[in-house]
Amino acid sequence: MDRDRVSIAWGWLALVAGAILALHVSCLTQYGWFRDELYYVSCAHRLAWGYVDQPPLSIALLSLVMSVAGASLAAIRLTAALLGVLTALLAGLLARQLGGGKFAQALAAVAAGFAPEMLGNGHFYSMNALDFVFWPLSTLLALRAFERPSLGRWVALGVALGLGLLNKWSVLWLGAGLAVYLLFFRRDLLLGPGPWIAGLLAGAIFAPNVLWEIRNGWPTLEFMRNARHEKMVALDPLRYLLGQTLSLGPGAAPIWVAGLIAGLVRRSWRLIGVLYVVTLAILLASGSARVEYVTLPCVALFAAGATWWGMRGRVSRVVVTALVLGLAIPPVPFAIPFLPVQRFVAYQRALGREPETEERHAMGSLPQQYADMFGWPEMADSVARVAATLTPDERRRAIVVVGNYGEAGALERFGAGRLPRVACQHNSWFLWGPPPWDGAVAILVRRDSVDARTEFDSVRVAGFIDHPLAMPYERHLPIMIVRGFHANLAAAWAGGKHFE
Repeated sequence: MDRDRVSIAWGWLALVAGAILALHVSCLTQYGWFRDELYYVSCAHRLAWGYVDQPPLSIALLSLVMSVAGASLAAIRLTAALLGVLTALLAGLLARQLGGGKFAQALAAVAAGFAPEMLGNGHFYSMNALDFVFWPLSTLLALRAFERPSLGRWVALGVALGLGLLNKWSVLWLGAGLAVYLLFFRRDLLLGPGPWIAGLLAGAIFAPNVLWEIRNGWPTLEFMRNARHEKMVALDPLRYLLGQTLSLGPGAAPIWVAGLIAGLVRRSWRLIGVLYVVTLAILLASGSARVEYVTLPCVALFAAGATWWGMRGRVSRVVVTALVLGLAIPPVPFAIPFLPVQRFVAYQRALGREPETEERHAMGSLPQQYADMFGWPEMADSVARVAATLTPDERRRAIVVVGNYGEAGALERFGAGRLPRVACQHNSWFLWGPPPWDGAVAILVRRDSVDARTEFDSVRVAGFIDHPLAMPYERHLPIMIVRGFHANLAAAWAGGKHFE
């Protein structure tokens, strides 16, 4: 089909977009703040060209949202939902770029928009929601630039790649796939200035983050190395591919599999197949990686597969559509908190499923992305009750030291005006350093008090943090009042650095 004679199916795409947005809005604040959202808000109050675990773009966007709507959970979640809608629309536009008509565009948007992985990343704010926009956008712009090269199209591709890198380094895998495709299948384009202009422009946009990394000793590389060796479980290729299938929705497998095959066979679609194969190869070679990473190039696979199915007969189109829509419903409660928590636990149990994780820690009754939405206001209340036992002078001089960025963000968000200053040595909180402190008194939130007794003259457990739905490592945490710090503060701070 000649793409120039294919109109954009705005009506169908608007219908799909409206359905996705309505689903998100129905449970926008069903559960509470997610751990990472609290951290991102802390980052947004400390704008920089980089952070230990992410480049700056998603934080800058969050800061803009907060400047308009305040630190409202509904506004922040709505931003993520709109990014999820944009991902679905880009899948439809990619199908149109490949020559797909109304059916193909609508099917691609449905498959991408309602895939569990995309739904989940569209529920809470993170750089991942933006990542799922930049991958299909860059793929669409690359297809257009390769089809009819022009300076404007190469510049657009370079800008998209550069902004994508300013959001998340995973766009480097996309860049590697583009390089492999050009080298093996479109070497003629390398003889012209276009790809080099796009690459240089992307590098120029990305440069401020690289300079920040250099000035700070490449903390992101240390973070990724620690996460790979200390946090993530070893990658099993078969389980990884099964995880991809489940993350994209079992009913959508005929679409992305068809898209992969057609993307490798059809010359004009080959870029899409190459991007997936290169990304998968990089992730398998790493030895440990989250399943969500391999789903990034699958938005384009949905577009290719939907276009392929759109060329089949009516019966085939009806069957694949019914399969996608029918099997899209059961995973929805696992992707977004559509059900109240107790009903979700019952639903999970009825399906015989247990919470799983790709990290090295114990699980509770909820999947981690849900468990990390519970207990934060209660944590701040518990610490505030302990802080209230200090004298006014002690509260003014004290600091609260916690173990991870979720706890620090929660105390900063929910303890404002009730707590001393917060200090944490996890990820970017470490770079922000300890607040000014004379060592006289502090409140520590940590599981083990042994190390505290080596650094303080007095250690007293004054309370506990607990919530039945939180992650196990956030339950029954002692809150200690400590006095008389006698160690070297600079050395103790440096020794407690925790990039993971």
